Amino acid sequence: MNDLYPIVSKIAHESLKNAPGIMPEGPWWHNLESNFCQRPESFELHPMDQLFVSSTASLDIIMRTIGASMVGAFALPTAANPITISKMIRDKHLYTNKADTQDPSQFFILPPKHVNIHHQKSKFNIFKPDQGVCETLYFESPFEPVNPNLRNSYLGHKSNKIACAKYWHHLDGPRPTVIAIHGFSADLYWLNEWFFALPWLYRIGCDILLYTLPFHGDRQTRFSPFSGYGFFAGGLPMTNEAFAQAVFDFRIFLNYLFDQRGVEKVGVTGVSLGGYTSAILAAVEDRLFFSIPNVPVVSLADLILEWFPINIVIKSLLFIANRSIKEIRHFLSVHCPLTYPSLIPKDRLMIIGGVGDRLAPPKHARLLWDHWNRCKIYWFPGSHLIHLDRGMYLRETRRFLHRIQFLET
Repeated sequence: MNDLYPIVSKIAHESLKNAPGIMPEGPWWHNLESNFCQRPESFELHPMDQLFVSSTASLDIIMRTIGASMVGAFALPTAANPITISKMIRDKHLYTNKADTQDPSQFFILPPKHVNIHHQKSKFNIFKPDQGVCETLYFESPFEPVNPNLRNSYLGHKSNKIACAKYWHHLDGPRPTVIAIHGFSADLYWLNEWFFALPWLYRIGCDILLYTLPFHGDRQTRFSPFSGYGFFAGGLPMTNEAFAQAVFDFRIFLNYLFDQRGVEKVGVTGVSLGGYTSAILAAVEDRLFFSIPNVPVVSLADLILEWFPINIVIKSLLFIANRSIKEIRHFLSVHCPLTYPSLIPKDRLMIIGGVGDRLAPPKHARLLWDHWNRCKIYWFPGSHLIHLDRGMYLRETRRFLHRIQFLET
């Protein structure tokens, strides 16, 4: 089996090796097909795998509809009202001009080197590491919005200013450290302890830092109806700034691991929105040893056009305002992983995708795979929420970490 083009669980992807890529030349936001949201992604499946994929995809569709309804009911009135849209039009070029440079440092500003990070022993964890400890890390973020027009409104969210993470580490450390980033509205520590197989990662020799994204968990806005609400409720400019802060605060934790904990190797993985963030970080942070996006989305603008019923509202707004999906992509492209090349070498990149994923459809993983010059990719016969053959891709991940010498053999 060719290591760069694996067939996993006897799933053959149509794009194995010789098929033409779907990542366009030139500005991706303009040259990617306008109906990308309708593009099918074909796989050859054994009958049993087809049954698994169909059944797990059905659950994704149900949860997607519930999630889209919640976002539409609570976030859309504040994100797409006339005042917010007028501000978005006003600030458009501040973001698009930075994206046009294809230089991520224009948007992702380096944080100060010395930020006081507090730590305390963490309580109420399901996973209690042998010969180790779990700590809660937190600091007051010195992040300032890239857009000066949003300074007061963005920084007015006091809880979001306290960046936080859980840190499991061996007492005889430091060990090679994996930073894990949760998905949208999925910041619960017990859920991520299971999802990222943190006990397993710890047992194979890693320390782990579980990073909380802006506006999630303890960082939620006041009166937030659900975790992550603030990430999208303020309109596209606020979403851009939330990603800028996600990278900014991540780098402070990264500085802490290198400078104060003496860690020598750090890699990143993330699921869904966290997968998107881990892909951005591959283009921003050359100190990262690897990046493994798991069921990632790569174009938020195209993704939302698949989420019924909110997609109907979005399409109607675009029609009324005489705007195109390409303009929304361009506005958001300043933090999109497709806008910038990876700073991490191809052999230290790996993508995990679900064939039946209907929350972040596999065409997004495919697009990132093409952008990353067809790095290692692993397809499993499950969905966004149900990762069948998870044990197999964990073993494949372990082999990957040994092969790139992140872990000693």
